[in-house]
Amino acid sequence: MSNHLVLRCGKGWFKGAKTFFLSASVMIAGLACSSPQLGPWHSENLTEEFTAAKAEEIRTFEDYRRLEDALFQELDEKVYAQTPTGPEYALARYSAGSTVDPRDNDPDWNRSFEMPAEEAVGGVLLLHGMTDSPYTLRTLGRALNARGYWVVGLRLPGHGTAPSGLRTVTWPDMVAAARLAALHIESQVEGKPLHVVGYSTGAALALNLALDALDGDGVPVPASLVLISPAIGVHPAAALAGLKSGLAALPGLGDLAWLQIVPEFDPYKYNSFATNAGAIVHFATRSVAQRVRERSKAYPSDVLPPILALKSTVDATVSNSAVIDRLLGRLAPNRHELVLFDINRFAVKSKLMVSDPGAFTDQVMADETLPFAVTFITNENPKSTKVVARMKPPFSAEAPDATPLNLAWPDGVLSLSHVALPIPPDDPLYGQRPPDNDDILFLGQMAFQGERGLLQFPADWLLRLRHNPFYDYLELRAIAWIDDATRQTHLQRP
Repeated sequence: MSNHLVLRCGKGWFKGAKTFFLSASVMIAGLACSSPQLGPWHSENLTEEFTAAKAEEIRTFEDYRRLEDALFQELDEKVYAQTPTGPEYALARYSAGSTVDPRDNDPDWNRSFEMPAEEAVGGVLLLHGMTDSPYTLRTLGRALNARGYWVVGLRLPGHGTAPSGLRTVTWPDMVAAARLAALHIESQVEGKPLHVVGYSTGAALALNLALDALDGDGVPVPASLVLISPAIGVHPAAALAGLKSGLAALPGLGDLAWLQIVPEFDPYKYNSFATNAGAIVHFATRSVAQRVRERSKAYPSDVLPPILALKSTVDATVSNSAVIDRLLGRLAPNRHELVLFDINRFAVKSKLMVSDPGAFTDQVMADETLPFAVTFITNENPKSTKVVARMKPPFSAEAPDATPLNLAWPDGVLSLSHVALPIPPDDPLYGQRPPDNDDILFLGQMAFQGERGLLQFPADWLLRLRHNPFYDYLELRAIAWIDDATRQTHLQRP
């Protein structure tokens, strides 16, 4: 990874070099929690959450959603009912009736959603990232549904409710939920192909699901995978999250249960981050990488279904090199593709940058041993904001021709970010411009200057891009990838 992450806890600062402790979560550095103010959303245990142990009684997606209804009722009783209300809590997520109370939205995108299709051409399972919610992939889900796909956006266990859910959730809980949703889609599309879209940690979960299916556990083998900002590798220092999570159970060390405690003002993401969540990501990425390595040795010609991976070259959350070294580089040739979004070469001056990703992308584009295709989205030239696609086929080091995309970098945008890729510019919450309704919270692109401490949002919030100005291209490529795999599946059937 390219950055150093400073993790804060109640007893001081814990520095993790280049670690992955924040996946799809909001990264608000600069707000210390040496004296954390824990709310009921940090401490309440929601017992109606799905777990792997409940899989024997929660057998269907309908069962899962009924349990989800009970879970959100429990959230109302244990968290919302204990949280004060009034004008001073207008930006408090768990204050009933506040500006950021997601329960006032219809639908509430914190919950699992299903988009049926008559005579579906196939099914798509959407898996969000750690600390995230189904909101993140809803736009792509709608586009796929319009193409005739039966779409399910799964709320992963521990998510969409309160950050306390991340203290107890386990990787097997997430695996069991994804399996249940995949089987549900299979039952609805009547033998048509299943595709899986995974964002961040959801990408690791998508890979795990595909590997389980290939091992014959009864889940349909996906026809294709689309991985957005995929979490594939983490720094070894991330293993300390598991140690800290275990120590948090000891008397007087409860603060170790949290890597970050900050106010909750985002209706669809947790701002606070539990140590257990970091431990899960560490375990999941290591487990998936090992399984990919083992399968590539046992079945070198058929490791995984066709994968389209889309990633920013600058990403404060996940590793660039791991996507190649631990995943795409181990797969059968001529079946997979990596799409890399460069920084804005027109706007960024080298003296202002801590680390230019150019060395990495230059190496990738010149590597003739890579068994997968690479598409590099970059400036037409350093003096232009227009972007082009440079497409390199597998096992090639030739300078690829540039294909104009009729897209350009917006003013003031230096790069994409980990959280930006799946979000369109017109998103009403995280997009480029606020909606006309002043009563609706806007957490997207803002440009303010003034004295420190005036805003309730920390400065880093304003710096991180939360939407993708090239989202239309990402959506077009994802749909084309899934459509092509659907056609190939039909051609292969007798």
